[in-house]
Amino acid sequence: MTTPRPRITGLSHVALFARDVNRSRAFFKYFLGFAEPYSLSDRDGVLQLTWIKINDHQTIELFPEREPNSDRLNHIALETDDAEAMRAYLASRDVPVSDEVAKGRIGNSNFMIRDPDGRLVEIVEYEPDGWTLRDRGQFMPESRIAPRMSHAGILVGSLARSLRFYCDILGFTETWRGSRDGKALSWVNVKVPDGDDYLELMLYEQLPDADKRLTAHHICLEVPSVPAAEQILRERELPADTKPPTPARTGVNGKRQLNCYDPDGTRVELMEPQTADRQPVAPSQAAPPIP
Repeated sequence: MTTPRPRITGLSHVALFARDVNRSRAFFKYFLGFAEPYSLSDRDGVLQLTWIKINDHQTIELFPEREPNSDRLNHIALETDDAEAMRAYLASRDVPVSDEVAKGRIGNSNFMIRDPDGRLVEIVEYEPDGWTLRDRGQFMPESRIAPRMSHAGILVGSLARSLRFYCDILGFTETWRGSRDGKALSWVNVKVPDGDDYLELMLYEQLPDADKRLTAHHICLEVPSVPAAEQILRERELPADTKPPTPARTGVNGKRQLNCYDPDGTRVELMEPQTADRQPVAPSQAAPPIP
């Protein structure tokens, strides 16, 4: 018998490997304007992990890279209101899970699962005594280029397997499909069941090499006005040897957007929530490269 699924309220964080954490800090803090509320180091004082705060529920985690020329994406994380209930639910759906929910060093409950492509997906519950809820309303300066991370883009192979995992099991809802050339499906958007955040499933016929996934694996920051954000970024100093932002344009989905790139080349998309002409864009009817 299947255990009831608890709520999945949003995208908690995206974790990235950074070749030079200080350069990545400079990009996210001084160019994009976010704050760094806390970090964790080992007993020898070597940095293990640091957080860039987007809002009270969303962060970007930066890990020192483990090996050069590797995938920059460490994992994605989903917020739930009951981690233990989610662990029991996933076990009832035959998803491999740990025997118990752990509590991390910043006080939140969490565990890891893997999606059909082997990607780590963290399930996290913000605990009342954890640092996340402790710091509500703090570390959100006016310099933030955006108040929200609307989605994360992840590479997936078989669309059918991914939809079974994210939609049938986790309860996401498909909202839109896009194609770059009109011949093959390029991505599918699926929204969390109890919130507005979503994942962009970036489809491939052949998986790119680990160091060539920098534009497919991405985060999207939602801004009210792309031209206004573009003007702000023009007035800020870009970290040395970092690719400059692209000019603003209207995307396949009809929304104004521009792309920034962190010092490792990972794409950070800035995008408006509505289409430029306020008219809906029909989803693509193209077939996926892998069914």
